[in-house]
Amino acid sequence: MKTMDVWYAHTDVEDFYSQFSGSLSKKTQKNTEKIILKAKTKNSDRAVLKLTEVVDGKVRFINQPPLIIPLRNLVEQQIRREIPDTNLKEREHLIALVLRKYQESLSNDKRHLMKQYHGVDIARKVVGVGSVGTRCWIVLLEGLDSNDPLVLQIKEAQESVLERFTGKSIYKNNGQRVVEGQRAIQAASDVLLGWTRAVGVDGVARDYYVRQLWDGKGSINLDTISSKQLTNLAKTCGKTLARSHARTGNRFAIAGYLGKSDAFSKAIVQFSKAYADQNEADYQLFMKEYQANSAS
Repeated sequence: MKTMDVWYAHTDVEDFYSQFSGSLSKKTQKNTEKIILKAKTKNSDRAVLKLTEVVDGKVRFINQPPLIIPLRNLVEQQIRREIPDTNLKEREHLIALVLRKYQESLSNDKRHLMKQYHGVDIARKVVGVGSVGTRCWIVLLEGLDSNDPLVLQIKEAQESVLERFTGKSIYKNNGQRVVEGQRAIQAASDVLLGWTRAVGVDGVARDYYVRQLWDGKGSINLDTISSKQLTNLAKTCGKTLARSHARTGNRFAIAGYLGKSDAFSKAIVQFSKAYADQNEADYQLFMKEYQANSAS
């Protein structure tokens, strides 16, 4: 594969679906097409519908603890008394301060884009299992009006677990490390990927990376697909991973190391089975501790 071809290579959702559609029933095809359509429309408009409400004519994040807690409610929890709601101008100023360093990480054209938005609200949001223990915020911005929303996610970026083996990252900001990594391995990264650093109420400076909360996100229900469909999915995931390695590493050295035997494939199968066993053991240990704490 030529060098430029590696960088242009990508997996199109329609091509991906075509690998499955031939082996799907009419009902499953219809459901899959709904999933694709839902993913394409999972954007800031959808986020606003699900995560906000209208208060005194203004769109605000809902207070849904522990999943979503607006900043105002977090402050009330800390001082243990109700406080007056900040007005829109104050919130705009606060969000502008939060996003100022983030905008410095963007290219000039993206900075121009972001200048067309103003801040409306900010809230803390619970993140997925892979990010447990890290801080995450969501920011609501508006362009022309409330019908022109943009919801950004600000996720804490800690130092890589690999640093104790490979040494310190060349990037001083861990948010930048995450962003540069995503841009390198992804065929189509979020155009608003950026990074920032902020000091918390505890006085500690932390690194963050910023992206759109939802930008065409979708998933496949593994409980409902056949073994053949799972095989096709695995091939697509493998192809995507291979492209990422080809973009960021020495693809010729990797190909030479893998060779033409099935040794690597067998090693991956062995690793996957061991990983599944470890995952089950971890879950059983977690449930044992959870039940013990619930009973006490």
